[in-house]
Amino acid sequence: MGELRERMMADLVLARYSPRTVEPYLNCARDFAAYFMRSPAEMGEPELREYLLHLVQRQLASPSVQKMHVAALKFLYARTLHRREVAAGIPWPKVPRTLPEILDEAEVEALLAAVDQVHHRLILMTAYGAGLRVKEACRLRVLDIDSRRMLIHVRLGKGAKDRYVPLPRLLLTGLREYWRQVRPPGPALFPGHRNNPCISAAAVQKAVQRALPKAGITKHATPHVLRASFATHLLEDGTNIRVIQVLLGHGSIRSTERYTRVSRRHIGAVTSPLDRLADRKERRPR
Repeated sequence: MGELRERMMADLVLARYSPRTVEPYLNCARDFAAYFMRSPAEMGEPELREYLLHLVQRQLASPSVQKMHVAALKFLYARTLHRREVAAGIPWPKVPRTLPEILDEAEVEALLAAVDQVHHRLILMTAYGAGLRVKEACRLRVLDIDSRRMLIHVRLGKGAKDRYVPLPRLLLTGLREYWRQVRPPGPALFPGHRNNPCISAAAVQKAVQRALPKAGITKHATPHVLRASFATHLLEDGTNIRVIQVLLGHGSIRSTERYTRVSRRHIGAVTSPLDRLADRKERRPR
């Protein structure tokens, strides 16, 4: 795409899209151009529809990947080419909303105990104890731990938003012991190797996969499952869902409400009509 690619990249950067979004968007635009061997500037809605239909009919993209292509191409035509009408009629695909796996408290305890490296364990304790995304926990700085107010300052979370979350006492004890042993040399609480300022989320993911068999857990669990378990356990303890929304950093309450669909407190409180039939049968005079 040449010059057009550079213009699109500049527009994405000016719009403050994260690097994790910029590269996939550029790749989507590149693949669209390569499919027709023409510049997107020379094409319009018919080519756009044909390309997206090609992805769906050939099963070359999952619903979430298709959604990313739609978002990237809408951005390309609306922002970079100033032809918003080209993609205005392209529908957003319906993406299945799956429910997360949830670990109970005994499984969380077993998983944490099975993690070998102390810094990996502390990151996972932060994900579960404070509801942080794994990347948020990996990027924590020493100054983000406010032991006087018992708060953690989460900087530039998803959506480039700051927030405060409670600092669990057990986590603070672990962090202090870790500090005495490791003494991180820079601002990062969990520094990475070589030129990486902080530990990578992929390293924590691998630590979880190694720990699952040791803990005897057969559920499909990732570091994010600990954040989901944090939200679900708070719901089961009666914490207001609006409070949980703030702690998780969700922009919409709809993102938080999905945890009500996996909460034992909400689902387990429902009496099945089949059980009511059994109750009526027992109450009948004999």
